[in-house]
Amino acid sequence: MTRLKSRIVDLIEAVGPMPVNEYMALCLFDPRDGYYTTREPFGAAGDFITAPEISQMFGELVAVWLYQAWAAAGRPMPVTIAEIGPGRGTLMKDMLRTLSRLDPALANGVAFAMVETSRRLTEIQKQTLGALPFAVSWHETVDTLPRQPLLIVGNELFDAVPIRQFVRAGAGWRERMVGLDDADNLCFFAGAGSIDSTLLPTDAPDAPQGAIVEIAPARIALMAAIAGRIAADGGAGLFLDYGHLRSGVGDTLQALRRHSHEDVLANPGEADLTSHVDFAALAAIVRAHGLDAHLSTQGNFLLGMGILERAGQLGADAGQAARDKISDAVERLAGPQAMGELFKVLAVVPRGVVIRPFATAD
Repeated sequence: MTRLKSRIVDLIEAVGPMPVNEYMALCLFDPRDGYYTTREPFGAAGDFITAPEISQMFGELVAVWLYQAWAAAGRPMPVTIAEIGPGRGTLMKDMLRTLSRLDPALANGVAFAMVETSRRLTEIQKQTLGALPFAVSWHETVDTLPRQPLLIVGNELFDAVPIRQFVRAGAGWRERMVGLDDADNLCFFAGAGSIDSTLLPTDAPDAPQGAIVEIAPARIALMAAIAGRIAADGGAGLFLDYGHLRSGVGDTLQALRRHSHEDVLANPGEADLTSHVDFAALAAIVRAHGLDAHLSTQGNFLLGMGILERAGQLGADAGQAARDKISDAVERLAGPQAMGELFKVLAVVPRGVVIRPFATAD
């Protein structure tokens, strides 16, 4: 039993079962034993590999999109370019390098910022970016970013924000809780709490007994904070994550450890807990703030931004082994059987602004 699991068992014995969002928050962010506060999850030696770690092309194309967004906004200065949930800092490193080549004056005049809550990851990010000739500031929330136009990107950000789950029980829906069975093992069960029916997806009335719906108020609040800043100060945002483009019924809570899936109750604090992002819900919040929300698969986004052309440039003077590696990276990032279909993209832009590869608001 992990140390955090022992503490969770003791906590449930003392005060009773906890909802899924509280369990998820403890597993990921507990100050002593949380997953993101105690370990290095990224890369081949960790539990998962993110898109920026697969290839520099990902960060390069994201940087090009942000540059287009800045140009479409009339090239405002001063401007902040920020990443929220920046992992090891690989994406920002590639963006800084690309932006400095695209427009040295922009790169030297921008306020670069990282929004990160983990002190441990902050130190890793500072090491990653330390050799670059750009000043970067760190913030725990978007609230402390400079009040000026904001270009912000988040890759695999929302999937780790805790969710609530509700299970179909009888004629209604009950909040899914984590409690203890007769042998004091962690288990799921339907609690007493219910949910406002207006918050349920449209297919909920037809769901069978035991079906699960996921509601993510913390994700909505985070998206509202970001959209509010863009609506007030100008700018744009780009968010890439795995999830679905339409709200619906289904249990997507999962645990990933050593690049394999496992029971979400098995090893609290030692496995990454995530769930699929409801992009339709996030887009609705964006539009409620008077902004346009564009939705796409990651594959279509990267293809539209020119990943094939960039791969050709990188491979033009490379050996066969390097070209094979580049080709494999393209397939992993944009291929329909890899991240291309599973991962989605949400672009947040001012009303009526068109930025490639999005032609119109979805």
